Amino acid sequence: MDRTRLPLMLLPAMGCDGRLWARQIMDLADIAEPDFGDLSQDATIGAMAARVLAAMPPRGAVAGVSLGGYVALEMVRQAPDRITRIALFGTRASMEPRARTVADQGLIATAPHADPQLSAIVSGPALAMAERLGPAVFARQQAALLARPDIAEAIRAIHVPTLVAVGDRDRICTPDDARALAEAIPGAALHVLRGCGHLSPMERPGEVTTLLRRWLRAE
Repeated sequence: MDRTRLPLMLLPAMGCDGRLWARQIMDLADIAEPDFGDLSQDATIGAMAARVLAAMPPRGAVAGVSLGGYVALEMVRQAPDRITRIALFGTRASMEPRARTVADQGLIATAPHADPQLSAIVSGPALAMAERLGPAVFARQQAALLARPDIAEAIRAIHVPTLVAVGDRDRICTPDDARALAEAIPGAALHVLRGCGHLSPMERPGEVTTLLRRWLRAE
């Protein structure tokens, strides 16, 4: 491992693979050692976090989008001394019941395999990622997300540079949701990406790379 570069684990949103972070994996290679965490094998947030922790170096940074954000928070809860900084994109702080079942979530909780109208929410490349992963992975991730644990304990364990970011057009995690999360984490920086939906690393790759560079260099 190159000791001059910080290990960086990148975690996907539900139904996404490494292509979500493709630009950041390439663009941050000069200051970080990016790797991609596999969230496709497990049916709980805790098991996903344990798998990623087992695959990463002893200490490193972690960034996640939506489902990946909740896994990142669980990693902090499970191993707070191993996480050197955390970035959370499209991640909510509240555990209040908002569309906690597939039926209630409607389009947002319906797999792209089942409802092509989701193309209004996610881009064509995101739909292609979901197709590559397949409906069984989507179902496991959906179950894990709907049953995610309370993140209050994880938030209390955060004592490292923290970035919270959200798209101003995100319909899954709203700017108010992200603001509440940032306010719950002492010293967290909040950034709202203009003209952006839920999958900001793909929708606004240059801006996300700039944010991550600043975060990776934060003291």
